[in-house]
Order: sequence, then C-alpha cells, then structure tokens
Amino acid sequence: MSSGWLAKMKAGLKIERVRNNSFWAVVFILFSVVPILFAINQLFRLRLFQVTLIDNAYLYYILMFYLPVVFLIFPATQGSPQNRVPWYDAVLFLTAAITCGYFGLHGLNIISFGWEYAAPLTASLLSILLWILIIEAVRRASDLGLMLTCIIFSFYPLVAHLMPGFLKGQSFDFLTTARLHAMGANSIVGLPLFVLCNLLIGFILFGILLQYTGGGTFFYNLASALLGRSRGGAAKIGILGSAFFGMLSGSTVSNVVAIGSMTIPAMKRTGFSAHYAAAIESCASAGGPMMPPVMGAAAFVMASFLNVPYIEVAIAAAIPAFLYFLGLFIQVDGYAAKTGLKGLPKNELPPLWRTLKEGWFYLGVILVMCYFLLSLTVEAWAPFYAGAALLVLSIFKKQTRLTWISLFNIISDLTKTLAQLVAILGAAGLLIGGLSVTGVALSFSRELVAAVGQNSLLILVAGALTSFVLGLGMPTTACYIFLAVVMVPALVSLNINPMGAHLFVFYWGALSDITPPTALCVAAASGIAGSNFMQTGWTAMRLGFIKYIVPFFFVYNAALLTYGALREILVATSFAVIGVFFLSSALEGYLWGVGRLKLVSRFFLIAGGILTAFPEWISSLVGLLILVLTTVVSYVPVWAKRKALKVRNE
Repeated sequence: MSSGWLAKMKAGLKIERVRNNSFWAVVFILFSVVPILFAINQLFRLRLFQVTLIDNAYLYYILMFYLPVVFLIFPATQGSPQNRVPWYDAVLFLTAAITCGYFGLHGLNIISFGWEYAAPLTASLLSILLWILIIEAVRRASDLGLMLTCIIFSFYPLVAHLMPGFLKGQSFDFLTTARLHAMGANSIVGLPLFVLCNLLIGFILFGILLQYTGGGTFFYNLASALLGRSRGGAAKIGILGSAFFGMLSGSTVSNVVAIGSMTIPAMKRTGFSAHYAAAIESCASAGGPMMPPVMGAAAFVMASFLNVPYIEVAIAAAIPAFLYFLGLFIQVDGYAAKTGLKGLPKNELPPLWRTLKEGWFYLGVILVMCYFLLSLTVEAWAPFYAGAALLVLSIFKKQTRLTWISLFNIISDLTKTLAQLVAILGAAGLLIGGLSVTGVALSFSRELVAAVGQNSLLILVAGALTSFVLGLGMPTTACYIFLAVVMVPALVSLNINPMGAHLFVFYWGALSDITPPTALCVAAASGIAGSNFMQTGWTAMRLGFIKYIVPFFFVYNAALLTYGALREILVATSFAVIGVFFLSSALEGYLWGVGRLKLVSRFFLIAGGILTAFPEWISSLVGLLILVLTTVVSYVPVWAKRKALKVRNE
C-alpha cells in the first residue's frame, strides 16, 4: 500500500487507537471490509470462490471479525491508552479471532456431533474462553450494568437446582454450561446474533451511507421548507427532520447528533430555552427506533421472535409512531403559542422546490427501500439495493459524492457500530441461554400469570414497570430480548395479541432514551444545548408522555396495529388522534381556540384524552363527553372576553 493511500486511510479513520499506527490501521480495515463481503456472499448466495457456509459457521466467522475489533477500539478502562493499542488488547484481539475462527472451522461438527453436550477438550476450553471474551467485550462496548446482568444469568444454570419456587430449574456443570453458551443454538450464536448477521448489517450500512451522502442535511432542509415559518418553526423542523432521518437510520443518539446540531442552535436563537430545545430534540430522535420503514435493531429481532416478515412489524408500528410524533408536535405548537415564539425568517429557510430538486433522490431511495421490503422474499436484500441506488445517485452531485476519506469514515463508523452490536447481542444471547436451558423463562411467565389471575391490566402494569426498570440498566435491544423471553409469553397467555405484546415491552424498554438517570438522547442533546441534564430529562419525559401510554392503547385494541377491518382501524385511530390531541394540549397548558388552560381544565382534559384514546367504546364515549364539556366551559370566558372587546371597539 502506497504512503498516499495509507495517509488517506488513516485520515479517514475516526478511532484514534488505530489511526496512529499503520499496522493496526490496515488490520482494522481488513477486519471491517472482509465481514461485509462475507455477509453479501452469504445473503445473496453468490458462492464467491465456491464458498457457501452453514448458518452457525457464518455466525462464528462474523464474530471472528467483529468481536476482536471490540478490544481494538474500546479501551479497557478510562486510564488505558487512548491513542494506541496496548499489548494486552493485542493479545485479546488475537485470542478472540483464533477462538471464533476455530468454532467457524468446526461448525458442521458442532451440529453433527452435538458438541454443546460432548465436545473435544480443545472445544470445551475455548468455550470457556469465548464466554469470558463476550462478557469483557460487553463491559467495554456497553456498561457495567449489562455485564453484571449477563454474568448472573449466564451462570444461572450452575445454581438453578438450588433456587426456590418457580426460579428452580435444570442445572448443568460448568463445562456443559460453557459448551451450551458457546456452541448451543440458543445462546451466543442464537437468535440475536443471527438477526444481526442476516438482517441488520445491510440496514446499518444504509443508515451510515445516508448520513455521509448528506441525507441528514436534506431532511433538515425539507423540514425547514415545510414548517420553518410557522410559530415555533425551529422546533417543528427538529421534530419532522428527526422523524425523516430516524425512519431510515433507526438510530437515536446519532439522530440527535446529526439533526440536533442544526436544530438546537436554531431553537435557542428563536427563543426556546436551552433545556426545552434539548428535550424536544431528545424526544424527536428517540422516535427513530419506532418509526417505519427502518426501525431499530430490536424490531428486526422482534420479527424473528414472531416469525413474521419484518415489513409486518413496520406496518404494525406505523400508527403508534404517528400518535407519538403528533403528541410531540402539538405540545411544541402550544408552547410556541403560549410564549409568543415566531418562526424562522424567510431568508434563513431554503425554498421547497429547490430543496426537492437538489435532494429528490433521497425520497427516491425511500421508495426503493419500501418497494423491496414489500416485494422481496428476502428482506435482507432491500437495504443493499437501496444503498446501491443511493451511491449511484449521489455520484452526480459534487456535494453528495463520496471521497476516499469519507469512505474510510463510513467504514470506521460501520465497524464501530457493528462491533458494539456484536458485543451487546452476544451478551443478550447469554441471557437467553441461561434462562432457556434451565426452563426458568417459561416457569416465570407461568407463575406471573397465576399471580395476577386473568387480570390483564395488572400484568401489563407489571410488564411496564419491569421493562422500564430493565431499560434503565441495559441497552434497548438487550432489554427487549430479555423481556421477549421472560415477559411476552405471560402477556400472550392472557390472549393479548402477540405483536402488541412484543411492541408493548419494546416501547417501555425504549423509554430509557428519554428517562433519567440514563437517558442517552437527553445526554447527547443537553451536551449540544449546554443545558442541565436532569432539567432536560424531566422536560423530555413530559414531552414524550404519549410514549408511556400508547402501548396500553394498542394492546387493548389491535386495530391500532392495523389488525382488523379497515373500518375498525379508522375508528380506533380517529378516537386515538382526538385523545392524543387534547391530552398533549393539556400537558402543555394550551388549547387551540381557547388559549392558556387553567389547572382544573388541564386535569379534566388529561383524563378525557386518555379515556377517548383508550380503544373501548364506553370509555371513548365518556372521554369524548368530558372533552366536549371541558372545552365548552374553558371557551365560554374566552368568548365572553372577545365579545366584550368587540363591543368596546365598536
């Protein structure tokens, strides 16, 4: 490799630990590019060099490339070298590559001879090593809380026979437990990693390509052209821009960074307080993982759990996502009206036609993505086709054309994201493995149902609280996977729609993005805005309140998940929209046509809004009556005041 190419490559690598060393820079690029080629070969059945891998071997080889990278780019501690790779990380890198490579080479033997129960000594010892490597990798790539959770549940098979009541399960010795984790079909190389390697890789690549070809800027400009001049326009730009970008990237924190870096300063400049601006962007970006067509990693795992096409999950999530963003939009508009905030000046906003003319191909790739998601029998191909279309179309504009440096930036971001996900999903596999092999997951659900009887509300409240608490301590995807194994069977056993049950725990687990003390979106946004973290977090919780209650709505009426006749879907959605409108108005303290609301009126509108949105005829009609009466009572003084003013002027 010539020095010129090496200089460009190193300049494009964002990770300082490998950028400063030519050897590790080359290794990093190799361990970044080769697994993508592996994935393309496997997913499209290309049989390059006559290579076709069985599923478990393919997973081990992907693990062989991305697990070692965790030790390459994530330092062991805050005091570890940040600008170079120390010797112990080099040893861990090599150990992880050799261990996973060994299992990949023996993938067929693992299946054919049942190595998870009886394996050669080398395989057994390497199983212990892989178990340790995954735990250390998730500590580095995520946090101590998830690592401790993985340790507890992965070691559970050793002591399951000693546990009381429904926590008691089948036990295994240490070596068998290690083999089950490393070579069983329900642990490290189980469903979470399978979904990553067979579905998520392409979507993550597409999201990063979208960002580097200027997608974030286009969606910001489009939102600006559509809403910039309305009251509170800067905040509405943030909501719409984040919704646009999030529906294709499926990310949260990167959404805050990509869109918030433009919207938060604009909001502050037009009169929004720093904490309110950061809270708006936090809530808007937190909607990314639930915004079709491309949602977060958990949605793809959900499709595999349910054994349905991914597009079915995306369609089911559409109405709840719309209700969430509608509630956020109404609160922002109310705040702007209440405080007298105006829109952005016309000379600061891009013309709509020029924006569409310059970035029409971004909308085109959305159509390409949706077409292939709906028409292809293999959904994993859709992001690759859409990504290829994006790359080809971006060539024709200098501003969107990729350079060598931006290409290496893409590789750097993609590899870091995938390495982190490999660590998290591998650890989530340990959670599933520990619960499934002991049989405790099923007994937990059974005992939970027995404890609440047939009271679905109690089990939903228990599920919400469990999801919420776990979501504060672990990443959304890992939290969802754990709850899908432990909690969802209990919900389904009470005749709750399976899709609704999965989305319920997903929504409540994802609340950690905007709920202190974790609140990753809030942390990123408050950093940009320079606001107080806790003040921003509490504001984000109020603005995102719809996210807390919408799951209860769609669980009780699957029409909000587009299940049922068209008439049922339209009626349920209409009531939900009315309820969300008044609920959001009450939360902000401002109602269109009425103005500022008194505390008593807000209380009744909140109650009426929840009852109206709740998809059950009697409660909806009672709620609607409360809304009408409260609105009339609130409007009478306003009407009288306006009439008196009119008489005085005459």
